[in-house]
Amino acid sequence: MKAIILTDQAAEMAGMKLAERPEPQAGINDVVVQVYAAAMTGDEASWPSTWVDRAGRDRTSSVPGHELAGVVTALGYGTTGLSLGQRVFGLTDWTRDGTLAEYVAVEARNLAPLPGDVDFTVGAALVMPGLTAWQGLFEHGRLRAGQTVLVHGAAGIVGSMAVQLARQAGAYVIGTGRAFHRQTALDFGAHDFFDLENNLLEDISEVDLVFDVFAGEIAKRSLGVVRAGGRLVTIAGPIDATAANTLVIDFVVEPDRGQLTELIRQVRDGRLRTHIGNVVTLNDAVAAFNPAMRINGKTIIRVRP
Repeated sequence: MKAIILTDQAAEMAGMKLAERPEPQAGINDVVVQVYAAAMTGDEASWPSTWVDRAGRDRTSSVPGHELAGVVTALGYGTTGLSLGQRVFGLTDWTRDGTLAEYVAVEARNLAPLPGDVDFTVGAALVMPGLTAWQGLFEHGRLRAGQTVLVHGAAGIVGSMAVQLARQAGAYVIGTGRAFHRQTALDFGAHDFFDLENNLLEDISEVDLVFDVFAGEIAKRSLGVVRAGGRLVTIAGPIDATAANTLVIDFVVEPDRGQLTELIRQVRDGRLRTHIGNVVTLNDAVAAFNPAMRINGKTIIRVRP
């Protein structure tokens, strides 16, 4: 099969190329999925899990990408809940070869059914942003109706999803970003927008929750706008909050079939939309992930037409 591989940990994305790989086999509780659409996070080449398996053994060269939508073509021993020919979407294991390939082996529990009226590109684009926003807001952030949430990067791939879910949950949503992101954030449902380049975070009134994608100085300053007893959740790495009266939670997104099912229901109902920036073929994937070619929105690899 054809696949995108990362060949050199030191070179990171510069070591990406299109190659031939053996088709994967379905292990216990696995399925093999023929990939129709896939996606990857731009910094996967810097993740330790991209280069080793669960036992810590080297697995260079590795296939990146952990988001997919496709069709089940094989069932492993003991696999339940899915069937041959079923349309599915989901999130693959961090320490196994990923989804930028014609086929991928995935634990069945990581996948959810993809309804026939949802395009594969939409399914693939929903997985990581949808699960990340859901888990950050509701599992870790404990967001409730009537609360105020500050969403950093509100015009971005994950931030725009968090804005939509938070607003639907009945929260008052303040988005942040650069000035030219304002209209995009408002279009996704933010009630208000805060320009991080030209305004001080400290001007924001107390909020119940900060959803952070930046870390660094912005995250540290954000601690000062959280009310006593509030929370800051981040996907960008640990934050020192020893001097703050705020619970800080640094989390890594996890697969969840139930959450995927709810997210795709909201897409079908028109309550939720993905933020797709570009759709390219597997042959063009290497060029699409060149940092100089990055565009606003998620890049989706259309593996099959």
